[in-house]
Amino acid sequence: MFTLEDYLTSLTGSLIGHAALAVYLFVIMDVRGWQMLKKLPLLLLSPLTATLLASGLYALFPNHGVFRYCVGSLAILLMCTLWVRWAWRTEFWRAFSAVCMGGAFQVAISCLSQILFPHSDLPLTAVMAIYSVTVPVSALLLYRLRFGRWFRFLLEEGFGQRRTALFFFALEVAMEAFLILQVGVQPNYLVPYCALVLVMVALEAGLVIHLGQRLDAARKMEAQRDVIAQQQLYERDLEAIRREVRTFRHDYKNLLAGLSEQADEGQLDQLRAALSELDAGFDRRIGEKIRASTQLGNVRVPQVRSLLLSKLAAMGQKGIDCRLEALYPVEGVGMDVWDFTRCLGILLDNAAEAAADTETPWVEVVLLAQEERLSLRVSNPYAGTIDPDKIWAEGFSTKGEGRGLGLASYQRILAGYANAASSTSWAGGVFVQALTVEGKP
Repeated sequence: MFTLEDYLTSLTGSLIGHAALAVYLFVIMDVRGWQMLKKLPLLLLSPLTATLLASGLYALFPNHGVFRYCVGSLAILLMCTLWVRWAWRTEFWRAFSAVCMGGAFQVAISCLSQILFPHSDLPLTAVMAIYSVTVPVSALLLYRLRFGRWFRFLLEEGFGQRRTALFFFALEVAMEAFLILQVGVQPNYLVPYCALVLVMVALEAGLVIHLGQRLDAARKMEAQRDVIAQQQLYERDLEAIRREVRTFRHDYKNLLAGLSEQADEGQLDQLRAALSELDAGFDRRIGEKIRASTQLGNVRVPQVRSLLLSKLAAMGQKGIDCRLEALYPVEGVGMDVWDFTRCLGILLDNAAEAAADTETPWVEVVLLAQEERLSLRVSNPYAGTIDPDKIWAEGFSTKGEGRGLGLASYQRILAGYANAASSTSWAGGVFVQALTVEGKP
């Protein structure tokens, strides 16, 4: 049965562990500023609850120490995850991954204390002294290595937050298992055993840094390809403008050459009308080229802009006139950026394929960002007929069998987002797909 001394000892040990975990969480979450310190007091609920839970489990299962340790550790993991989610206002899986990573570092400090003071039952004051030195030093080292930056990269887009979180959870379970098994290690092998666990934690941290740097390099390469593609688009538009200028000068000279011959015949009004029409057509065509470049610059999400660049280039090669309209800067999409990119790609591919079968193929893309709402509309001409009951069926396509998987996948993606709504309309030979996403980017 737990005595008052047992309560105090358990509570103090839990407070020390939570303090170390909090230090590592601040490094892992890449904190800037001290505004997060005011949210620390709520974290005290976790050691208090853990101590009460430990006493209750001891009363129910006095002979099952491993079971009590596992249940207590899972409870602490969940409570700390909820605190991180609240404190940083982040997603559950991101918070879960951070706590798992911090727990692994905490195990490393425990193993380091065993290496420094083997074969000894350290008093609580000695444990506090060891933690007060090793935790800040190791946290400072992680900060200098920019560990929080690389850890954040892993949880943004690269591997998927859920899978990454489960990976870190598996590593944390392995570290906790090693910590439990050290009780059965012979004294002569305790130091090498703890050193091995310490090396494994260091390798885990190195793996995070390596993968984060790989993702950062891939992102920079993608940004460079984006810049190159945008420069190619600008050069193509500039060449089109040069052709328009040459054509304009040629037509203008022809009209002026005929001016002297027709002036005596009283046709000056007709010439003025022809010149005005020529000027208006020239301004319209040049304006469209310049406007297209400006609209593309308003799309500030790299993945979306890269997709639009590639699709615009592909449609241009097929002779499809693609018009893009983004009047306001698009800073985010309100959902997973890769899911949004997949949805946009499906809609653009379907629109281009349908427009290619018409006499005058064109595709219009409208991106409208307003406060916490992003609206997407993709329009294209369509010469056939549409059955609204069948277009969402998997495998259905007007092109025959073996196709028609795009819109079904599109619907499956959107099914996971309660803040996203899609609509479809077809009137006057124009097919329109609309997508609205509510919420902050």
